[in-house]
Amino acid sequence: MLPVSSALLSAVERIASEAGEAILEVYARNFSVEVKADSSPVTEADHKAQGVIMAGLKALSASLPILSEEDIAAFTGADEQGRYWLVDPLDGTKEFIKRNNEFTVNIALIERGRPVLGVVAAPALGLMYGAAQGVGAFRVNEQGEREAIRVAGKPAEERPWRAMVSRSHPSPALADWLGALGHHELQPLGSSLKFCRIAEGKADVYPRFGPTSLWDTGAAQAIVEQAGGRVETFDGIPLSYAVRSWANAEDLLNPHFVAWGH
Repeated sequence: MLPVSSALLSAVERIASEAGEAILEVYARNFSVEVKADSSPVTEADHKAQGVIMAGLKALSASLPILSEEDIAAFTGADEQGRYWLVDPLDGTKEFIKRNNEFTVNIALIERGRPVLGVVAAPALGLMYGAAQGVGAFRVNEQGEREAIRVAGKPAEERPWRAMVSRSHPSPALADWLGALGHHELQPLGSSLKFCRIAEGKADVYPRFGPTSLWDTGAAQAIVEQAGGRVETFDGIPLSYAVRSWANAEDLLNPHFVAWGH
């Protein structure tokens, strides 16, 4: 069994960094865009990052199953301990195509329905975040040095809520929810970086009414939770437990959720 540790987190951070380098090689030149069966876009960068990540994770543990957005059919289910890797080789493909730099590599380790380790790398921004149960949550600089991060806590009454919102997926329900929340300011951002802003205390809340899949949120959820925050449904149920598919991947879609920085 692969133990969750600082060493394992470092190994996954290296894999995410290598995948980021592969993505940037494509990002620096012209590339074609394909459309998948679900109408979502995919590029050469998605496929290159997929190859790097699959090879890296299999080198860490040849037997641990991998559920990746780019190869769902290869996933055989969690192992006997309820463990598997959850991967989005390029989260925010729309942002990649727009060339606004707000795309990430997401890698998480799931154990019995919970993300116990997560790495989110934003190669075009030179950013990386990592977290592991029992280790903590960190922002990682380009030298690989970790700086511990922590959520900001509930804002004081005189301060507006700093609300993260999707740049590519607006929702009619969002305005009503934010109106009920109270005084707020919006911070649009692409990909799983929205969670990371909350984890490092630069934002307070991220409500999501639009569709997301497990690989969009797994790694970032680990980072928010290990930084002291919460990710839950709008009924207050922790996302990990609300989504049975964390353990068996029968349903790849999340319910609507909100990430809190307190």
